[in-house]
Amino acid sequence: QVPLEESGGGLVQPGGSLRLSCKGSSFILGTYGIGWVRQAPGKESEEVSCISPSGENSYYATSVKGRFTISKNDAEATVYLQMNSLKPDDTGVYYCATIQSISLRGGVLDCKGYDYEGQGTQVTVSL
Repeated sequence: QVPLEESGGGLVQPGGSLRLSCKGSSFILGTYGIGWVRQAPGKESEEVSCISPSGENSYYATSVKGRFTISKNDAEATVYLQMNSLKPDDTGVYYCATIQSISLRGGVLDCKGYDYEGQGTQVTVSL
């Protein structure tokens, strides 16, 4: 059984919004940092965002900063990625991942080792 399951993708016009969900277990979300990785055709995978187990600290790639927000609901054992002002470059398959190593460097969350096994959820931004 895959520990994390993604959902919420779809087709949206540029400027639109989507909210992705990553459903796990209370143990996993309370123990590991959780992140999102996206894979676009013909491009290298990109580590988009991650959140600490406490939910107090997060990281965003420069390409999504100010547009995406990561959050977690411990009662639902779910991590969310709210994506606003979507652009065609945001198109890709989004995977939810556990983080192998997480630390704070100068107040900024540093996530290393994104481990993902699920099917991902497709996000397509197009007219």
